[in-house]
Amino acid sequence: MKHVHDVTYTTDQPKVAAHRPQHREYMTQLFDQGRLLLAGPFADDSGALFVFEADSNKAVSALIGKDPFAVNGVFEKSEVKPWNLVFATTSNMERSA
Repeated sequence: MKHVHDVTYTTDQPKVAAHRPQHREYMTQLFDQGRLLLAGPFADDSGALFVFEADSNKAVSALIGKDPFAVNGVFEKSEVKPWNLVFATTSNMERSA
């Protein structure tokens, strides 16, 4: 089942920047394992949206709990919800750094 993780970051931008490399490394591991389906920050860098594949919110929360952003207080607000995918395409998705 898919789960959406919607987060708001702290306004402490140096803190966000300091932990972003470790966060991205962790997210890459989850992506490579097939647990993270898509992710990215909002254009204004106020937060991010993640889509996970997991059996339960509890399983997603366990993954989030190990995220360097969560461990180091970057996530000011964090909400996980089960999500039903209805439409999808990869043809209009391009990855940015």
